[in-house]
Amino acid sequence: MKNWILTMGLLFLVIGNVQSQSVIGKWKTIDDETGEAKSIVEVYEQSGKIYGKIIRILRKEHVNDVCSLCPGANKNKPILGMVIINGLKKDGDEYKGGTILDPTTGKTYKCNITLDGVDKLKLRGFIGISLLGRTQYWSRI
Repeated sequence: MKNWILTMGLLFLVIGNVQSQSVIGKWKTIDDETGEAKSIVEVYEQSGKIYGKIIRILRKEHVNDVCSLCPGANKNKPILGMVIINGLKKDGDEYKGGTILDPTTGKTYKCNITLDGVDKLKLRGFIGISLLGRTQYWSRI
């Protein structure tokens, strides 16, 4: 019985450690200009690519906001529930080759994301080359 309990404990420890080393999960977005927490984004994998969807808006005055500046299919859609990270592929320790949408401006940028420690996600949105962009750090919740 002791061996079974020990085995199960080790299994849960390993599963927890693997999860904490992945970009998959729920992340609190932090505005890089104000330092204010804005939303919770769930990052998930689908068909071998990484996506991120806004699942909670933390600033009460913005809960019902729509993406009025977004082009195409996202125009005037609710920001809550919107997929803002699209189609990133793993390349070593980095995920790249996809895009990130800023629902405040309606602009879409190329995007790279990496883990910066266990509970911090580094996102770099840019136009053209990575030097022409900005970086945000999100916290795992």
